[in-house]
Amino acid sequence: MSGTPQSRTLSDLKDLAVAAVVPDAVAKREPKRDALGRSYATGRRKNAVARVWIKPGKGEIQVNGKRVGAYFARPVLRMLITQPFLVADRYNQFDVYSTVVGGGLSGQAGALRHGISRALTNYEPELRPILKLAGFLTRDSRVVERKKYGRAKARRSFQFSKR
Repeated sequence: MSGTPQSRTLSDLKDLAVAAVVPDAVAKREPKRDALGRSYATGRRKNAVARVWIKPGKGEIQVNGKRVGAYFARPVLRMLITQPFLVADRYNQFDVYSTVVGGGLSGQAGALRHGISRALTNYEPELRPILKLAGFLTRDSRVVERKKYGRAKARRSFQFSKR
């Protein structure tokens, strides 16, 4: 894990974000917005895929037509979704509309966080170094290991009986 910071609290990430300045030699990215002023991105985690649209607003988040509190009942999952906004100091400044398919709730929340981070960088390209440093733009490639034949699960063996 060379090159990544070991401290991962939000305040530490905000301090690192101040240090993350875009060099002048790097070409400036243009914002990608549609005719309605929205930015679109796709996020993935495990088997879940999230299609995310963000636009300036009051901070409302809708997932599959439901409010985020109704769709993700656990507070940990709601906190996971709002992390990109907190790190970028854009909390309650964007409305999020998304559709999520596949996987379970944890994977869907991770996919939504990934999609929100990518949509934020499409809307405001100067946020990319901050979100990249926080690790929100990297797709988490870990997936469930497949079951093997002759085994109960991926690695678990059947119970051994001596007699």
